Amino acid sequence: MSETGPDSGRGQGSVRSAALWAAGSQYCLFALQFVTSVVISRFFLKPEEIGLFSVALAAAMILSIIQDFGLTRYIGRHPTADRDTVRHCTVIAVLFSFVVAALIMALAWPVARFYGEPRLFGILGLIAASYLLNPWSVVPVALLSRRLDFRATFTINCAGAVANSACALALAASGFSAESLAWAMIAQSAVRAVVAQLWQPAPFSLSVRLERLKEIVGFGSGSALLYLSGGLGMRTPDLIVGRMQGMEAAGLFSRGVALASQLHYLVAGAVSAIYYPTFARLRDEGRELGPYYERVVAAHGAIVWPAMVLLAVLSEPVILLLYGPGWSQAAALLAFVALAECCFVALPLHMDLPILLGRLRELLWFNLADTALSVVTLAAGAAIGVEAAAASRLVWGLGWVAIYAGWLHRMVGFRWPVMRRIYLRSGGVALVTVLPAIYAAHMWRSPATLGFGGLVAAALGSGFAWLVAVFLLRHPAREDLVATLRHAVEPLVHRFKLRAA
Repeated sequence: MSETGPDSGRGQGSVRSAALWAAGSQYCLFALQFVTSVVISRFFLKPEEIGLFSVALAAAMILSIIQDFGLTRYIGRHPTADRDTVRHCTVIAVLFSFVVAALIMALAWPVARFYGEPRLFGILGLIAASYLLNPWSVVPVALLSRRLDFRATFTINCAGAVANSACALALAASGFSAESLAWAMIAQSAVRAVVAQLWQPAPFSLSVRLERLKEIVGFGSGSALLYLSGGLGMRTPDLIVGRMQGMEAAGLFSRGVALASQLHYLVAGAVSAIYYPTFARLRDEGRELGPYYERVVAAHGAIVWPAMVLLAVLSEPVILLLYGPGWSQAAALLAFVALAECCFVALPLHMDLPILLGRLRELLWFNLADTALSVVTLAAGAAIGVEAAAASRLVWGLGWVAIYAGWLHRMVGFRWPVMRRIYLRSGGVALVTVLPAIYAAHMWRSPATLGFGGLVAAALGSGFAWLVAVFLLRHPAREDLVATLRHAVEPLVHRFKLRAA
């Protein structure tokens, strides 16, 4: 499907075309994950079963963060990504997959005893097996992303997601409980590996040179430590809540966090994959990064902020409609986590740009401070209750902005007056967006009685309000949004004209 030369076709496709393919991939993934999580949570698995898998996955992913070992970014920033480089990266990926699987298995029994849940041992064993298959998709996807071939990554990601959803639903319906989700990870990894190798074969050979391995590992060692630190901040919430409040609380917390994260990536995460290679090109061309970074911030503010605030306002009717009354306690958790997401997109690319610009050591220290703040605030909240644990995410988000703001400003060179204008107008757009939802859920009806029809009406009203606000408040992202929409519509219009002729 593609030439095996790693860097052939690097210029293929424009940035906007890549963004559209990345968006299509993200939307398909979101739809499959969303539908699967709703069906499984509503009909097959209880909160405590979801919590059991969430704790196992969180424990495994703290270690699995190092599996990529910086390979994706190493390939992305390499001048040529030639065949020799790809071969060495593949060998490292395979070796580290065995290391990660062994570490997870070594951790499995202590984790099971710590939580008093023997089933965690088997679940962690299945998760460890899935990581043995990941190297065969990591390197091909990195090569395809490098040249902005997101049509191929679309196919790979969607094939894996279909396998995951089909396996999870079939096994959950058959009574496999939390283990069904772990088996689904194996199915997803296997399918991704096969499809990725079909699109972009990654050569594997034990004929490697020690000096090249040392070079790549040297780059990856700094990244691995960084991602391990970041993984502690991202993955410890389920572990802490599960230990201090029990598996049911962990399931509720996990579901609230997952729903907010899914919506975040639905509305903005789709195009985030193109940022690193795009900024790499800007750096190579010697351009100033500040103005482009401001455009990224504006895009996130125009899209993510209104979406997250809207989700917070409608959290209770959304939870009741999707998961049913048995998950009603997750509504307040979802609201806090959704608001916290606004903080984390206020300064995007906080890890990507420092790595790209060679500021890895500094980034590690900032990330350690960020992780410490996350763990301390979460532990303090979880000691009170699961709702306080969710509220701690908002405290962490505000502290996160304070930690990174000055450093990113000095490194990237964005202009504070421009950023303040972006934040103010993004806040204004978010406020206008949620007015119809507030009226629908708190004046026209109540959150518990809004129902599907009321929720759709609130969403449509808020969507129209968002569109009006973006142009009425002259949001800085409006021109980029219009240009992207035009780029997506033009091929359809052209095809229609050809058929009409």
